[in-house]
Amino acid sequence: MTEKNILISAGEASSDMYAARLAIALRARTGAKFFGMGGPRMAEADVELIADYHEVAVVGIAEVLHKIPTVIGVQNRLKREAKRRNAALAILVDSPGTHLGVARRLKQIGVPVGYFIGPQVWAWRAGRVRIIKRRVNRMVVIFPFEEKIYREAGVPVDFVGHPLVDVVRPTMSRAEFAALHNLNPNKPIVAILPGSRRNEIRQNYGRVLEACERLIRADNEMQFVVAAAPNLTAGSFTSHTLPAIDIRLVQGATYDALAAADCAIVASGTATIEAALLGTPMVVVYRVSPISASILRRMIRTPFFSMVNLIAGRSVVPELIQDDFTPAAVEAQVRRLLDSPAAREEMKSSLAEVRAKLGPGGAIERAADIFAQML
Repeated sequence: MTEKNILISAGEASSDMYAARLAIALRARTGAKFFGMGGPRMAEADVELIADYHEVAVVGIAEVLHKIPTVIGVQNRLKREAKRRNAALAILVDSPGTHLGVARRLKQIGVPVGYFIGPQVWAWRAGRVRIIKRRVNRMVVIFPFEEKIYREAGVPVDFVGHPLVDVVRPTMSRAEFAALHNLNPNKPIVAILPGSRRNEIRQNYGRVLEACERLIRADNEMQFVVAAAPNLTAGSFTSHTLPAIDIRLVQGATYDALAAADCAIVASGTATIEAALLGTPMVVVYRVSPISASILRRMIRTPFFSMVNLIAGRSVVPELIQDDFTPAAVEAQVRRLLDSPAAREEMKSSLAEVRAKLGPGGAIERAADIFAQML
């Protein structure tokens, strides 16, 4: 039997992790060889990388404009390689700005396309559903409310649950984490997750630091830990420093930092799901450039911005987005959570409901079964 080639593509850090696990699970089922776009996790999973996700990873509408030629180049490269290797299947993970263009090119050469972690058509750009129907053979989604949207649009779809349910686990206790990072476990610990992309750090981190400065002025017992995304170095944070604040920077310990924290300041995105799975009370923040913000205001159709509130269907965590994201507002919301055990417990109870809606675990294995059937 001829060995099959499968194109698998991820456009950012979180999807690199999901795609790596998916490649391992699919290889066990099919014996296929994998190539595509991704990062270090996919490389470790023996996916032959012909493009690095950093080439296309960017946030914001204005910010993406200068990337368009690079993105088109990557899309064409993936198409050429899929044709040269006679790919039996393509699996595109998240990043619709890049991957819907890849899907169009793959359709031209007759490669069936599976899509894992679909575009957020329920939030904005609902017209993408029609594009997906034309270009994608099967959607595999991770949020419970997505299945109905795609099914009603006539797109073959399966809900498998969220892959993070299986992996978000702390490796140590609060006391062990505090000892390792020279913190006092008996004093408040605030975790900071300012984003996984450099432009997110530029937009978010300075304001968070100012909020921390305000907090420490009122209570010098407070301790702050920045949980840096794996792709970010200490240098990514050096342009934003305030000498009055002692902030611990930890890498490769996001789950331990969140689990040890009394509350967290989290940039909207995957990190809010991680905090929810660990039951960590949080304040969600986010900012993009003013041009992107003015365009997005006209496009976003949901009452909430953060995934936690969208999954819950109500306001569970405070959202400080764009102009509402000020140091004073962050300080007030963090102080409310730290000063009120009742507020923390209420939020933890709501986060447990969100966790239950994300499925029982085994999402990657279920997705691998579906994609194996496509072969």
